[in-house]
Amino acid sequence: MHIGQHIKTVMRTKNVTVTDLAGKIGTTRTNMHKIFRKENIDIALLMKISKELQHDFFKDISLENTF
Repeated sequence: MHIGQHIKTVMRTKNVTVTDLAGKIGTTRTNMHKIFRKENIDIALLMKISKELQHDFFKDISLENTF
C-alpha cells in the first residue's frame, strides 16, 4: 500500500482540504504534499493523521498485509 496516496484518498472522501489537515497536524500545505508522495510514513505522524481524519490507517495496512 502506498500510504501517502491512501491518506490523500481518505482525506478527499471526507471532504477535508490539504490546508485544513496540515493545520490540524501542525505542518504546512507543502509538507502535506510531500507526505502524499511517501510510500512509507513515520508511525507518530500516521497516528496524528488517523486521529484527525478519524480513520484507522493502521487497520488498512494490517488488512492488506495479512499473512
